[in-house]
Amino acid sequence: MSRSFQSVLDRIAAEIAATPGRGRPADYIPALAEADPHRFGIAVAEPDGTVYGAGDWRHPFSAQSITKVFTLALVLSMDGEALWERVGREPSGNPFNSLVQLEYENGIPRNPFINAGALVVTDRLQALTGDASGSLLDFLRAESGNPDLTFDERVAASETAHGDRNAALAHFMASYGNITNPVPRLLDQYVRQCSVEASCADLALAAGFLARHGTRADGSTFLSRSEAKRVNAVMLTCGTYDAAGDFAYRVGLPGKSGVGGGIIAVVPGRCTLCVWSPGLDRRGNSVAGVAALDRFTTLTGLSVF
Repeated sequence: MSRSFQSVLDRIAAEIAATPGRGRPADYIPALAEADPHRFGIAVAEPDGTVYGAGDWRHPFSAQSITKVFTLALVLSMDGEALWERVGREPSGNPFNSLVQLEYENGIPRNPFINAGALVVTDRLQALTGDASGSLLDFLRAESGNPDLTFDERVAASETAHGDRNAALAHFMASYGNITNPVPRLLDQYVRQCSVEASCADLALAAGFLARHGTRADGSTFLSRSEAKRVNAVMLTCGTYDAAGDFAYRVGLPGKSGVGGGIIAVVPGRCTLCVWSPGLDRRGNSVAGVAALDRFTTLTGLSVF
C-alpha cells in the first residue's frame, strides 16, 4: 500500500481542488478568521517515519484542539488511569465549549476533548510538569523531527482576548475542586497549547505513536498497547466534537479535529494522517478535511471496521 499512498493523495488533492463549498474559517478567534478556506493539505506517515503528502502539506497552521490528543497521552504516560476520576470518556452531544453538562454532572467534563475536559487534562499536566505547554512542545518537536515547531503568539493573544467562555468553564470546575492550578495560569497554558503551529507532515509524524501501539519514534515505550488503544477509542467516539458519530460513519478511523481546520486520523499498525483546510462546518470540523479522509478510506480500504 505504501507505494500507492502518493498516487492516492494526489488524486484526493485534485478532487478536493475541484469541489466547491469549503465552509468558513473559525470567526470567533479573529486570528483564525483570516485563513484562506481554499488551502488544502494532506499527509500520511508510516510507522517507520516515511511520510507522503499533497497540496499544502508542508504549510504550518494552527493546530488548536488537535493538541488535546498529545496532552492526554502525556498525562496518561505519567499518571496512568488516575485522570479518569476527573474527566469522563463519553461523547458530549453538545458544542465543544458548552457549559450545560458541567452543572448537571458536578464539574466533571464528559470527555477530554471538549474544552472543559481539555482544561482538566492541561491542569493535570501542569501539576505534573510545571510547564504543560512547554512539555507538549518538546514532545511534538521530538516526534515530528522538527525542532522549529513553536507557538503562534498572535493566535494565543487572540484567544486570550476572546476566551471568556473558557475562563467560565475553568472557574466553574474550580468551584467543584476539579481544577488545582490558579485559573489564570491554567488559561495561559491552555491557549499556548492550542496556538501550536505545525504542518500536516509534522502532526502526522507526531501522532505516529498511536499507529505504533504506544511506541515513540525513537523506539522507546511511551504508552502501553492498552493505553494507546484507549486513546484511539476516545478519539473515535469523541474526537470530532458533536459530529463523532457522523465522522465514524463516513471515515471509520479514530480522529481528532481542531478549529484551525486540521484533523489527525489513525490506522493502527499502518499509518497516521493529517489533513488541513480552514473552512469549517457548523460543528467546527474541516469540510474538505472530512471529505478527504472519507475518500482516503474508500480508496485504500484502510479502516478500523
